[in-house]
Amino acid sequence: MRRADRLFQIIQILRRSSRPVTAAALAAELETSKRSVYRDVAALIGQRVPIQGEAGFGYVLEGGFDLPPLMLTSDEVEAAALGAQWVAGHGDALLARAARDLIAKIAATVPKNLRTLILDAGARTPPGWKMPPDGIDVSQARAWIRQGRKIVLTYRDEQKRKTRRTIWPVVVGYQDASRTLIGWCELRQDFRSFRVDRIVDADFLEERYPARPAALRAKWLAAVTKKSPGAALAARPNA
Repeated sequence: MRRADRLFQIIQILRRSSRPVTAAALAAELETSKRSVYRDVAALIGQRVPIQGEAGFGYVLEGGFDLPPLMLTSDEVEAAALGAQWVAGHGDALLARAARDLIAKIAATVPKNLRTLILDAGARTPPGWKMPPDGIDVSQARAWIRQGRKIVLTYRDEQKRKTRRTIWPVVVGYQDASRTLIGWCELRQDFRSFRVDRIVDADFLEERYPARPAALRAKWLAAVTKKSPGAALAARPNA
């Protein structure tokens, strides 16, 4: 790996980590020596990259530092395009449109030699299956998740029975053939999953629920992982 590429990768590794990263961990990922890492970090600090830390403790990149936009490798371009393709075929209407816009923006701004990785991609996802119509405005549900507001659902289960639920929404799950709204159910006093196409009606309340959205989502993820590791994104409807 060229030194310039290694410097760039050090910044990338630090950006994606929420904890200090040791020189040994950097060296292992970059397949180089700790001595080279020490020199590279010193060089970055000399170039006014805001890295804090020291040998033996680890390094962190201070918030607010940004690299010039879209300095992407060929693998990163393919990864972004592949992910956006999947969302374009499986996301709700607004998210799918945003994914198509993202592909166009990346294609317009990456160097010409990388553009074919998007316009004539060799890595592709299968088309989305025909999904049943959503019974709720999923884009608004995503907004309510971000804002930590309650939703009142009228839900029809597999046996066609209807119930009225007030939930604290935490996640919209996107599967190949369906979408699922997951939230804390005030009736059941537990997390429940609701197939979006089985929602008959929804009232989006202005009332905020008492928990922080991030904390509630972490609680849900911990509960799902404890029951079945790796099953968080494959949650089945269990209203």
